[in-house]
Amino acid sequence: MDAQEIKAAVAHQDALTGAVAQPWVNPRDPAQRLGPDGRPAVSRRAPIYEDVPDDKWNDWRWQLSHRVNDLEEIARVLDLTDEERDGLSAPDKFRVDITPYFISLIDPDDPNDPIRRQVIPLGREQQAFTAMMEDSLAEDRHSPVPGLVHRYPDRVLMLVTTQCASYCRYCTRSRIVGDPTQNFNRKDHEAQLEYLRRTPQVRDVLISGGDGLTLAPKLFESILRGLREIPHIEIIRIGSRVPVFLPQRIDDELCAMLEQYHPLWINLHFNHPNEITPEVSRAVDKLTRAGLPVGNQSVLLAGVNDCVNVQRELVHKLVENRVRPYYLYQCDLVEGSGHFRTPVGKGLEIIEGLRGHTSGYAVPTYVIDAPGGGGKIPVMPNYLISYSDHKIVLRNYEGYITTYEEPLEYKRHDKAACTSCRNTRPEPGQSGVHGLLQGERMWIEPKGFEDVHLRGNVDAHRLQRPDKWVPYGVGAIEGTARPPLAVLSAGAVQRW
Repeated sequence: MDAQEIKAAVAHQDALTGAVAQPWVNPRDPAQRLGPDGRPAVSRRAPIYEDVPDDKWNDWRWQLSHRVNDLEEIARVLDLTDEERDGLSAPDKFRVDITPYFISLIDPDDPNDPIRRQVIPLGREQQAFTAMMEDSLAEDRHSPVPGLVHRYPDRVLMLVTTQCASYCRYCTRSRIVGDPTQNFNRKDHEAQLEYLRRTPQVRDVLISGGDGLTLAPKLFESILRGLREIPHIEIIRIGSRVPVFLPQRIDDELCAMLEQYHPLWINLHFNHPNEITPEVSRAVDKLTRAGLPVGNQSVLLAGVNDCVNVQRELVHKLVENRVRPYYLYQCDLVEGSGHFRTPVGKGLEIIEGLRGHTSGYAVPTYVIDAPGGGGKIPVMPNYLISYSDHKIVLRNYEGYITTYEEPLEYKRHDKAACTSCRNTRPEPGQSGVHGLLQGERMWIEPKGFEDVHLRGNVDAHRLQRPDKWVPYGVGAIEGTARPPLAVLSAGAVQRW
């Protein structure tokens, strides 16, 4: 072998070695996406931030301390319309604060930019509309201690701050959010924890606010630790928009702290695919690697995402980032949100365009959070067309109509022999329709039903004996349930 051949062989071996040593990059992983310069991809910056050093731009504390919030500052970034100037000039407007990162995502020349509409106030925010309320979900009414909402039997909402990284114009808690005088302190947190310690039916706590991830790290960790020291708290959830407004906050230090407190879940809040940037993808990747299941809840907003194609693009981007679409909310009847509201039919149209047309795990549950405090009520297109005692008729997303034959014989589940049925978690006063199905009672009366139908009669007359309307084998509104009828053996005759 001459010198030239040896040189070629060595070069070939070096090339093979280099190819083996070069790590493979998954081209479909959004968290590993590279920019034109071969470095991790980044989103655009507004021109006024072009000279900010990367180390400052990527520092979440710098982002928070350089938020823009008045007309003059915002006008340096965006070409404002007259109505936006009116909204920003309103003396009693809901708080405005926008991180440099998030305002940079807005097209400065497009007044209908979907990100812009979520954070820049309009003059029409001040307009009242029918059924508008300050606290449309009656959260403060269902609050045993300040900041703790106990609406459902086994879970609570724990508001730990009124501060956010940026502020959504449709905020359902605008009555307190953004107002430092309404903020929750350590004394409030301790009162919330004390309520949970003495309420063993609670197994699931959702931390929200405001946004808990804007708290000082040690304070937020003290809340998590306080919850983990309560034996009956099984699940802790965090509701946060920080990864959307401020993905720089999701750093290795935060994730190392969070993973000490599993089982821990987190729900984010993306409304439009433009919000899912390379920085967001890397932040979500850190959360999932720390073991947190990640969900998303969106709000249906006119002019932002009231389009089935926008929603489809959004859910596809979410699942690509390992984020499970969880809820699509109908916009609440909260002050300032009138121009964001859509008909409920628009939400049904969107679900119709998602179910069957994309992956099932990419379809959120469309809900109306009941005005007055009834909680989330799911709403969906009707797929059940008709039914009889032996068959149901169904349709699918294509309009294909089929039937499902019911079984002629079915051995009912034996609740008496079922360990889970015998040890079910109590839901005092809140079993609802489920309680009817389980035989706890046979009817549900509206408040005051009995008084209305007494028609002023104070003393029961001779025909009003209460045991007359106590059903056999079923719980009742008043009185004690009669025992169930005896099970007869074959051929036996019942003696009355």
